[in-house]
Amino acid sequence: MEDAEPIATPAEPKKGLRRAIERKQQRCAQTANCVDRIDAILSDMPTRLDSPIQTLPLRATRPSSFPDADIHAAESRVKKHDLYAAAKGGDATASVGLVLDLLDEASIESLRRYESRSPMIVPVHGLEGVSANAIPAVLAVCLSDRLGFDLSTEIIRTSKAAHTGSSGWWRLKSPALFGGEVTAGRSYILVDDFIGMGGTFANLRGYIEARGGAVVHAQALTGKPYSAKLALQASTLQALRSKHGDIETWWVAQFGYGFDELTESEALYLLRIEHADAIRRRLAQAESQGDG
Repeated sequence: MEDAEPIATPAEPKKGLRRAIERKQQRCAQTANCVDRIDAILSDMPTRLDSPIQTLPLRATRPSSFPDADIHAAESRVKKHDLYAAAKGGDATASVGLVLDLLDEASIESLRRYESRSPMIVPVHGLEGVSANAIPAVLAVCLSDRLGFDLSTEIIRTSKAAHTGSSGWWRLKSPALFGGEVTAGRSYILVDDFIGMGGTFANLRGYIEARGGAVVHAQALTGKPYSAKLALQASTLQALRSKHGDIETWWVAQFGYGFDELTESEALYLLRIEHADAIRRRLAQAESQGDG
């Protein structure tokens, strides 16, 4: 009788592949836990406000030393992800899968320098009917779990969010407004899915700091790298006032804040325009055309 051939045993995965498999298994476990938590958080978030809703944004002058916002992943990588469309549409499971695939470890670890301040992480999340996007809440939950920071669910966006691809003029004309409870004396880290010109972060920071909180940092899942610099530089403000200073009083009446409270990206956007009348005209056109 011939000897039976030995049964072949599966080859041990190479080190890199083994790590990839382990990460996938960890993500699967995280996804199940995170979806349950996200569902609970979203259901607990306020759907109405008892306090009056803002009509103009609140802003605070951002010191030039304020750190740049962190961006976890390139915009092209996020938009090409298989789960992106479903996540933007409000699918919590897709949002969790998207965020877990794209989290940047260095950006997460950079927030540990605020541990001594016991910060709260606050996502840009809208009232029912304002926004279905769950990505900011998912990102906030993931950061809260990893870092052990508290999660704020009391502060909510009360105005309709601009589309990710919206023009800069529409973003300026339709600012993000907020409502809800702020804990005075507490530090906050702001989280959103996208940073375009930094206006949403600027308005949320202004809302929090007007009520006694302190904003120490901001992170977005993706966005424009040049918009990561939120702090307006003195040279940019000087150039803007030199070129368009004659409309700053009008600007304050329209938007509730002066040129010194713009983000760096917003100010540079206005500086591109040759004449002040063109700024008024383009803002009026954005209002009439809507968020196309």
